Amino acid sequence: MEAAAEMLGVKRSTAYEEIRRGRLRTVQVGRRRLVPTEYVEEYIELLKSESAA
Repeated sequence: MEAAAEMLGVKRSTAYEEIRRGRLRTVQVGRRRLVPTEYVEEYIELLKSESAA
């Protein structure tokens, strides 16, 4: 989670909030939730489309 927040340039709490809202997807691995790079890229594309609107 920390790596995803760092890649996005946001605080960890912001990343968790976006996950809670369903805007940033994760995968469950055991008890941990991970954010694959492709999901980070997907989230960036969502932000781009929102800013263009």
